[in-house]
Amino acid sequence: MELINRIEDQIAATGLPLFGITLAAVPCPDTPIILTLHWHGFIKERLAEIEEAETVAYTPVPSSALQLNEGWRDLVTVDRAAMDAAWELGAWDVQRAERPGCMRQGAPSREALECMQAFGAFPYGAYGSNAVVADAPDADELLEVAGRQGYLMWLFRPVRGGIWGECAADATLEDGGRRRPPCPLLPIPPKCDGSRRTIYRFGVHADDTPE
Repeated sequence: MELINRIEDQIAATGLPLFGITLAAVPCPDTPIILTLHWHGFIKERLAEIEEAETVAYTPVPSSALQLNEGWRDLVTVDRAAMDAAWELGAWDVQRAERPGCMRQGAPSREALECMQAFGAFPYGAYGSNAVVADAPDADELLEVAGRQGYLMWLFRPVRGGIWGECAADATLEDGGRRRPPCPLLPIPPKCDGSRRTIYRFGVHADDTPE
């Protein structure tokens, strides 16, 4: 599963820096995966559609949610793909969250909102604008499965193509904020039996390296 090419294609197409990247999947083999790219940028809202018009507000650039239809048989495969992408793009770490289904009795309402956000279905944005632009035709079906069976979400913040380059005091990075593949860490198989968080740390603070 190659995430790098999809991510870099989107970076090249938008010309915007990334704030973060999330990946969401339900624990069912060969189901689509939702890749969401969270951009750092603002759209100028003007009184009229002309360059000379006064800017009255700035709204965040919507995130981009893409459906990936590559087949997979084991969640470790998805885990490895997220780790490889984060490693090569210079992320400090990858955070993997295992979440239970939000349709269970007594589940707090915030869990339903978090599930929608994970699969690119933000219900609202700032000032009535779209918070996400989604190309995910199977998102509704994935949300239904996630609500019943739970889901997994991966989060990482890339240095390469992201906004973190100036503050990345990471001794493992090469010029341009990249690392050479492959990722040296091994995946920890998820259990999918409740709420759990796993963090794969890649970075080494520059001050911690031996002289």
